Amino acid sequence: MKTIRHLLLFAILSTCIFAVALGQNIVLKQSNESGIYKKGQKVRVILFLKDHAVDSVLVKIHRNHGDQVSEQKIKFIGDTLQIFNETFNEPSSVIFEASTKTETASIGSIVDPEQFTPGTNRPKDFDQFWNTEKKTLRALPIDVKKVSVKESGNGFNCFDTEINCTGPKPARGYYAKPAMAKPKSLPIVLLVHAAGVKGSWCRSEPGNALRYAKMGNGALCFDLNAHGMLNGQPEEYYANLENGELKNYYLQGLESKNDNYFRGMYLRLIRTLDFLANQPEWDGKRILVIGESQGGGQALVAAGIDKRVSAVIATVPAMCDWGGTLVGRKGGWPQPFESKGDTNKMKAALPYFDAAHMLKGSKASILTEIGLIDVTCPSTSVYAAINQSSGKKIIFTVPYRQHHAPANYLKETWENTVNKHREDFISNYLK
Repeated sequence: MKTIRHLLLFAILSTCIFAVALGQNIVLKQSNESGIYKKGQKVRVILFLKDHAVDSVLVKIHRNHGDQVSEQKIKFIGDTLQIFNETFNEPSSVIFEASTKTETASIGSIVDPEQFTPGTNRPKDFDQFWNTEKKTLRALPIDVKKVSVKESGNGFNCFDTEINCTGPKPARGYYAKPAMAKPKSLPIVLLVHAAGVKGSWCRSEPGNALRYAKMGNGALCFDLNAHGMLNGQPEEYYANLENGELKNYYLQGLESKNDNYFRGMYLRLIRTLDFLANQPEWDGKRILVIGESQGGGQALVAAGIDKRVSAVIATVPAMCDWGGTLVGRKGGWPQPFESKGDTNKMKAALPYFDAAHMLKGSKASILTEIGLIDVTCPSTSVYAAINQSSGKKIIFTVPYRQHHAPANYLKETWENTVNKHREDFISNYLK
């Protein structure tokens, strides 16, 4: 039944995409509009060109999100041209890009995505390492500082919140909830943020927490920033962090599992979940973690590191299958194995923080969006991670999705299909 629902969704998607794309000059269409193929199945890509004055097109084909790129300038006669017609005998990904002097179009394909596995081995003491980290964290008496913010009111409370952590930074964000909720009546929603420091998308906001606190019959919502930053500070504060101690934070401690930056980020996740789960209003059943990019990676990590997490929404998630770089494909953001350093030391340290290993055995429901032309968080890396989970999976594999949501002629199509289904999932989950 899950497979049937998956295929029906893509039948809808492909119809909408092609109808909209016909309004463009360059259109790429593939034999399976979902972009998903089986081993041995023909992958056929056709280029449509409406402007007959264009006499040549530059075609690039990227295999496995790596350096395997073929490039050819093709003389164009007529209005259609077959640019690819091959089969694959192993799990693979391909990005097709066609460009003229004025326009570029791209589309992606993936072969046997359920067969991708992590490029590094899961350490034998992986569970022991994280159980020790959690034990040490929970041995620290929890200390919470809350200050009510002006956005509180109309039946909802919102607090600027700080929770001590072994992180080494505390967990900080905004916590919102209905003012008169009954004990054991509410789900938990944890919001986590994309990469960066000073951008608006990196910061917690009262409005984010209150939005989800007001959904359904109410929720306990915490909008957690990734870095333990203070909330509501002047722009200079965040700029100084980005140019100072948090500059290239994602590359800090690559050769040491004790010094790796993501260790603290993940401990702040656990601490926040502990705080929320201790609230008397929690229903004891539902914990939903929502994030995109780096936030998507954190959401997957939460599903693996805390068995109380029942569902996650991970949009184009980062921190997946860093070891893909070592086996001939591109690893997930921040691609640490592409950085300078002692490869053997990194191989010994980085797997402890890879979402692909975190997810092993997780039973949380996962809704994820995967962009088949995303080169920041490659499709292969995301599949290598979610394939380790044993929970229910709802996968939106989008052939035209780059890392950022479409902002061009495909925006409406994406909004009415992928994004709508995601919002419907959240609404239904929080009823």
